[in-house]
Amino acid sequence: MCLFCKIIEGDIPSNKELEDENFLAFHDINPKAPVHLLVIPKNHVDSFNEVGPDMMASATSFIQKLVKKVNIDKSGYRVITNIGDNGGQEVKHLHFHILGGSKLKWGHFTDADTKGSF
Repeated sequence: MCLFCKIIEGDIPSNKELEDENFLAFHDINPKAPVHLLVIPKNHVDSFNEVGPDMMASATSFIQKLVKKVNIDKSGYRVITNIGDNGGQEVKHLHFHILGGSKLKWGHFTDADTKGSF
């Protein structure tokens, strides 16, 4: 069972912000912004590569409700999902990072290998 599945099951505690029958949102333990939440589906899906349109529609509604709840819907926020090793995915369970609460910079590519094979 993966880390996020253990969080869903309650085996690992989390600082929950919002939950419904399909998704769970909780605060990231290593925040990169004043507001940094993770949104995970309760059904295990490895990554965005395996997501169907129905799950994405549900995720969209859930994320929109979440950003209103934490009061970043008007000021702005970023939604990120990492896919695979080169995309920086550390937990092989689909998750969306919701970042906001301040003006976000775009400096996370400073460590990227731009000479890699494409």
